[in-house]
This record gives sequence, structure tokens and C-alpha cells, in this order.
Amino acid sequence: MNKLKLSAIVLAVSLAYSVNGMAQNLSKSEYKAAGKNIVSEYKSAKASCASFADNAKDICMAEAKGKEKVAQAELDARYKPSKKAVYKVSLAKGEADYAVAKEKCDDKSGNVKDVCVKEAKAALVRAKADAEAQLKSSRADATANEASATAHTKADEKSSAARKDAAADKRAADYAVAKEKCDALAGDAKESCLNQAKMQYGK
Repeated sequence: MNKLKLSAIVLAVSLAYSVNGMAQNLSKSEYKAAGKNIVSEYKSAKASCASFADNAKDICMAEAKGKEKVAQAELDARYKPSKKAVYKVSLAKGEADYAVAKEKCDDKSGNVKDVCVKEAKAALVRAKADAEAQLKSSRADATANEASATAHTKADEKSSAARKDAAADKRAADYAVAKEKCDALAGDAKESCLNQAKMQYGK
């Protein structure tokens, strides 16, 4: 998992530079060559997973697949830079992290596993919400730059609405995690836990 996180950070940095300048210099042949390299690296990583067994193998496969998807999304963003491409990179990272986290939950059992799964899903919801809010906000800003002050106001409204939607989605996901944790309790303790969760997340 450390290697996956490290590669994600490196790819994120490279994307930031490529979208701002170097991306336009990536030719079609370079794009295809890089794509083949990604596939080759995935096959190599997949083959190395054969040395593991049971859930450790599943985790290894999830990491390999996630790394491939993120790398491909990064490459597409370098080849054809756009706000949608940056969004797809964020989405790929969130889904890759979720796939690995979900597999790791299989090593647990009972309520601990249930909480683990909820936390993994909550992290995915947060990643998607942030990515979508950023996409909507950047599109609104771009539209505003081409229009009048009225358009700027509308853009601000759309950006604000997008951020509110993202916050609501994340709050709902966090509430689901808190609620799941309460299931490990019983009686008054459980009721108190649920009431506290409802107050904290405005339910």
C-alpha cells in the first residue's frame, strides 16, 4: 500500500506540471508507448501477486489494478488536458484506494469488518464529492471568465452549491460510519451513541 500511495503522489505531481505545460508536447506515438508500458507494468505487478495467497493476494491484485487505472488516467490527462481529465484522475485515485481498503476489510470480522467497509465507502464518497465539486466549480469559473459580472455571480452560486452538495454527501457518509460503530454497543449505550451521532451530523 505504501508503494501505491507513493506512486499516486508522484503521479499527482507529474500531472500538475503536465497539465500546465508539458502535456501539449506528448505525441500520439509517445502516448501509445506510455500506454503499452502501463499495461506491461500491470502484468508484471499481477504476476508478482502469485507469490501471495488468500486475501493477501486479493489485496495485491487490487493494488496492481488500482495503480494501472490511475496511471492510465494520468496519461490521458497528459495527452488531452482538460478539467474532465483531471476529474477522472481524482476519481481513479479514489476508486483505487477504495478497492484496496475494501479487500483489507476482508481480514476482519463482525462489527469491526462492517465499520471498516463503511469507512472505506465513506472515503470513496468523499473523494467523489470533492472531485465533482472541483469539476463543477472550475467549469463555472471558466464560463464566468467568458461572460459578464452576472455570469460571475452565477458561477459563484454554482460553486457554492457544488461545495454544499459535496459537504452533504460527506456528512452522510460519515454518519453511516458513526452509526455502524454504534451497532457494537447495546441498550442505553447504543441509544446514547446513536443520539450523539445524529446530533453531530444533523440527522
